[in-house]
Amino acid sequence: MKKGLMMAGCILVVLIFVLSIKTPVAVEEKQGVINSGGSTLKERIMPPEGFERIEAKEGTFGDFLRNLPLKPDGTKVLYYNGGIKRNEVYAAVVDMEIGDKDLQQCADAVIRLRAEYLYKNRLFQKIRFNFTSGFTAEYSRWAEGYRIMVRDNQASWVKKTGYSDGYTTFRAYLDTVFTYAGTLSLSGELKPVKIEQMEIGDVFIRGGSPGHCVIVVDMAANKTTGEKLFLLAQSYMPAQDIHILKNPENKALSPWYSLNFGDLLLTPEWVFENDELKRFID
Repeated sequence: MKKGLMMAGCILVVLIFVLSIKTPVAVEEKQGVINSGGSTLKERIMPPEGFERIEAKEGTFGDFLRNLPLKPDGTKVLYYNGGIKRNEVYAAVVDMEIGDKDLQQCADAVIRLRAEYLYKNRLFQKIRFNFTSGFTAEYSRWAEGYRIMVRDNQASWVKKTGYSDGYTTFRAYLDTVFTYAGTLSLSGELKPVKIEQMEIGDVFIRGGSPGHCVIVVDMAANKTTGEKLFLLAQSYMPAQDIHILKNPENKALSPWYSLNFGDLLLTPEWVFENDELKRFID
């Protein structure tokens, strides 16, 4: 009799132990949207239950952003000088070097992502950005060996070397753009978009000093309700790793944001109005 009671007790203990192991996993699967083993944005951040990613055709800017490489889960955002960003406003860190100068800040990060996409697809003629002064910096001309000389706030092209479209040359071009461009110049290059027409690659931007911008790097939709969600990426001051932003207003949905956010979009380090959405002109 005692042996039978002991066996029953052991079975009960084992059952409780098994249930205690399974319960936290079930909660994590229900609440979490982060796949810690994912190496790209698409693999790392899952849409919430009931949502599916919207279509992004292969080879498009949206497809490029959705497949951005990410550093391992838990990686800290670093400044250009190796310092750690203490304000953990991010859910993931993009795996892309930023150089060792205080150049790639908010507008520069958006320019970088757009330029990297165009460069990857060898669309060199489309890689062109304006300086705040109004001067247009064309990568195709840079590749031909011309360099930009700035004197008394006036920029001009000067032939310096032979043709090169290698990545080192491309990065040197971008650093020059970062030096003389900003939210004010970038805002003028983009076209306004109604919030309900949002697409991956669109940019919330307020040009000025100070100004700020963040870029939509992915979207998902609920086929039943029609609600749309989006993910945002940014850099900030001083120059730092591009990172995927958390949603400070809805931790249960974070890092996704609902398109039904109302008049103001509250991001961790900036507040945008819903009419500040813009798009690159192809």
